Amino acid sequence: MIINTGQRTDIPAFYPKWLANRFKEQVVCVRNPFNKEQVSRYRLSPETVDVVGFCSKNPAPFFEYMDLVKEYGQYWFVTITPYGRDIEPHVPDKHKILEDFRTLSTMVGINSIGWRYDPILVNERYTVEYHLKAFEQMAAALSGYTQTVVISFIDLYEKVKRNYPQARAVSREDKHYLGKEIIKIAKTYGMVVKPCGEGQFLSEYGADCSGCMTIATYEKAIGQKLIVPNKKPARKECACYLSGDIGAYDSCGHLCRYCYANNDIEAVKRNMKLNDPNSPFLIGNYNETDVIHDVEMKSYIDNQLSFF
Repeated sequence: MIINTGQRTDIPAFYPKWLANRFKEQVVCVRNPFNKEQVSRYRLSPETVDVVGFCSKNPAPFFEYMDLVKEYGQYWFVTITPYGRDIEPHVPDKHKILEDFRTLSTMVGINSIGWRYDPILVNERYTVEYHLKAFEQMAAALSGYTQTVVISFIDLYEKVKRNYPQARAVSREDKHYLGKEIIKIAKTYGMVVKPCGEGQFLSEYGADCSGCMTIATYEKAIGQKLIVPNKKPARKECACYLSGDIGAYDSCGHLCRYCYANNDIEAVKRNMKLNDPNSPFLIGNYNETDVIHDVEMKSYIDNQLSFF
């Protein structure tokens, strides 16, 4: 089984104690975001959870609890972008995150961590030239600590348009030029660029367009072959294998302007206050009307084949 922590919120950054308690108690409950009374309950046993996928802009708050997940396969994506507080109002200092990335890499290993430089947006302040300079500085700082960097260009979802009305789509010309130059820089520092949900157009410049959070990514991280059930992608452009997300929408305190997971800032504030580190739910607790579904948990590892 694969458990994902990061498509709906940043759990390591804002809820590290809650996450630690979930691994201690080996149980977590998740509300269906479209039907609140429908609850999926997962048993977090190392015997059945093969990989835990983490996505964070600030992994350091969870460092003190890393021993709790040492028996689990792990893959971490850490997002580090060049934006200031006008775009990412509550993301910590980027120099600190670069340092924390290196620390995390030494904990989990180079095959279990990737850098996300996304989404890329272009405006008067964050120009094409600005991005290339910032990307090279960051790539130099992370050289030897990861072999993967994921990029994508801003998607103008309705939530994004509402929360960041000044946002503009990146032009085709800028996408090609930025992609080509970023791929060159990344190669210099020992990294492969993996575009996220961008189709195949960057493959001609040397990008790996097979997806970012794929089964192959997980297999390389844990050194095991996985046999997984067929699963439809979240969107047609996405090749990632996303399952068992234990997060909740409208609960990420970074409040990035481009975020697709936060719909209502006031709801974020309310939900963050409702987090109880001892509850099996990220937000709130059991309700009398809940319909609990215990998810069938089994290992996907192919014991006939291991990678060395």
